[in-house]
Amino acid sequence: MRYRTLGDLRVSAVGLGAMPLSIEGRPDEARALATVHAALDAGVTLLDTADSYHLPGQDPGHNELLLARALASYGGDTSDVLVATKGGRGRPADGTWTVNGDPRHLKAAAEASLKRLGIEAIGLYQLHKPDPSVPFEESLGALRDLLDEGKIRLAGLSNVTTDQIHHARAILGDRLVSVQNRYSPEVRDSDPELRLCAELGLAFLPWSPLGGISRSSLDGPSGLDSGGVRFAAFHEVARERGVSPQQVCLAWLLTLSPTVLPIPGASRPQTIQDSAGAADLVLTEEELPRLTEAASA
Repeated sequence: MRYRTLGDLRVSAVGLGAMPLSIEGRPDEARALATVHAALDAGVTLLDTADSYHLPGQDPGHNELLLARALASYGGDTSDVLVATKGGRGRPADGTWTVNGDPRHLKAAAEASLKRLGIEAIGLYQLHKPDPSVPFEESLGALRDLLDEGKIRLAGLSNVTTDQIHHARAILGDRLVSVQNRYSPEVRDSDPELRLCAELGLAFLPWSPLGGISRSSLDGPSGLDSGGVRFAAFHEVARERGVSPQQVCLAWLLTLSPTVLPIPGASRPQTIQDSAGAADLVLTEEELPRLTEAASA
């Protein structure tokens, strides 16, 4: 496993997006715990969760409680593992994703996350999404207060624009360390945010980083996904290198900036083991232009 910097922390270059372990289609607990343990075995030290990762209409925190149990039952050293959680979204019974950036809600949500994770301070707490009905500076003020109180050590943002990053930087200073936006070969709307994070030295955590690249059999690369010929280059490089297209995709993301930290989801041990292998896959100068051209098409 290679490592990168998040704030003043050293974390694995590839993290685990734990959401699939708790939402619709989630595995049973035994397989979920095995998936987290496989990530730790592979050297993954960045686990991304949120209080809203649960089935619609159920109590918040299923994913946080699951990660706490996984870490407690691992049996190895987990002192260098960073659990990054988020607050500010909800999942009512109708299955929608709501937004609540009210400072009182964010502070209460962080307190609840602390208890579920069983820790003294949250390593990285992220505003899950700006709330258009709440002034952004008020939501940021809640993060600032949580930092000042020592309840969270570092702050991050998710689903934000460049203007919002600058605004947060002015309020939180160097305690703002990360941005988590959707980014993949298929969805590159956050190119400006990725570039800004590189300029400012902020970690950029692409969520849903495998968009456009189908999950093929781990026994060998399969045919093209719904993206058709657009993403053929990822499958071609995978066949040439004897790895999965997903591993090629994550390795390509890692080349975009030294601050990129992909957090692919997984619901099986084999899946996260394959994804973690991307940290050691070095793409050649001939392969990179082929992949970038495909993603830019």
